[in-house]
Amino acid sequence: MGMSAGNAGRSSVKAEPNVIPMIDIMLVLLIIFMIVTPLIAAGFKATMPKGKNLDSRPEGENEIILGIDANGQYFLDGKGPVDPVVLEEQLKAMYAARSEDKIIYFKADNDLEFGRIQAAVEMARRSGVRVMAAITEPKVSGGLFDAAGEEN
Repeated sequence: MGMSAGNAGRSSVKAEPNVIPMIDIMLVLLIIFMIVTPLIAAGFKATMPKGKNLDSRPEGENEIILGIDANGQYFLDGKGPVDPVVLEEQLKAMYAARSEDKIIYFKADNDLEFGRIQAAVEMARRSGVRVMAAITEPKVSGGLFDAAGEEN
């Protein structure tokens, strides 16, 4: 197999694939998926960061604020609750009339599932929104200091 009778002392090249590097790569991928899969299955909880040094200012008259409470109900400019189908039609009408300022301010409950927030973002995008700004709560100072001496 490895040698031919006509070539005394010379060996021919074997055409067998080297599968060792492929096995190494497959084992690394298996380990990665074994670690990541339980994290994905457990769910993802995103929380908005708390703002430090925020300027408190009232909302302007042309600003549109979309809110979602802990039950997943939508509120538009503080009025509601609004049905999601009706809300999407209202947003489409509002943003169709705007030529340049297509910003929506978004405020959601901290305990809300990320899927609900993602659905609201997709609905706003379908309605013509081009920029979403998140409204955050101010960071409450507890008087604790970290190792660098800065307040937490």
